[in-house]
Amino acid sequence: MAKGILVSIGGAEDKGTDLEAGIIDRNRMNFFELGILKKFISLIENPNPRIEVITTASTIPDEVGENYLSAFAKLDCLNVGHMRIRNREETSTPEMMERLAQTDAIMFSGGNQLKLTSIFGGTDFLKLLTERFFNEEKFVVAGTSAGAMAMSNTMIYEGNASKAHLKGEVKITTGLAFIKDVIIDSHFDKRGRFSRLAQAVAANPQALGIGLGEDTGVIVRNDDTIEIIGSGAVLLVDGHKIRHNNIAEISDGNPISVENLNVHILERGNHFNLNTKKFEANVNEMF
Repeated sequence: MAKGILVSIGGAEDKGTDLEAGIIDRNRMNFFELGILKKFISLIENPNPRIEVITTASTIPDEVGENYLSAFAKLDCLNVGHMRIRNREETSTPEMMERLAQTDAIMFSGGNQLKLTSIFGGTDFLKLLTERFFNEEKFVVAGTSAGAMAMSNTMIYEGNASKAHLKGEVKITTGLAFIKDVIIDSHFDKRGRFSRLAQAVAANPQALGIGLGEDTGVIVRNDDTIEIIGSGAVLLVDGHKIRHNNIAEISDGNPISVENLNVHILERGNHFNLNTKKFEANVNEMF
């Protein structure tokens, strides 16, 4: 059982950009009191936390890194670094390993999740990160968009939403494996990704599909309980009770057919137990 805390975000989380335009008080409340980044900081035990942002997945790492540093600064979190890792050689330099050893939390940015697995997979950096996550109380690993999708042991790395009902159009590989038996998809509602998550679950019914809306995420504690945070919805696709499933019988390019997929829609404050598959509407007193 992991002792650390996992935070998976569907992308486009509020970074306080509306505050600069001085728009309305509601934006201030959403960012400073209810925002995902505020919640992320609150999970860290250190009152002056050290956070490292990893932008390996992004094609514009400097811009993305600066955006996060600016967002955290608005929340009075100034001890934030940018790990600008671009290849496997850079992952395990003495500087990066020391920074990883000293940080209280890691945030993986969005971009291309296959970059994360191909660059970090099998490295000393990932080994140390995994050891810290599984063995240290309150150590927090977060990821947004591609960073969220890479967190599970089974990861979607490609799949056109308009063709995702056809077998073979959804590509799956091994993720960074901070959590098992789930498959995470991001930008879920804006990009219409239900069919690709459904196909991934049909091919892996042991795994629970977690579809994250934008500016929405889940906190995973003790490997079993997820809490919904953010302004949107999380859709869970549960294949444990699937009956008919033709995915093993048809050829690539043919439509899949699946019976008895269970679907749950959750909002902020809802909880779901990954072991019992039990939904609870509002149980904030648990934590």
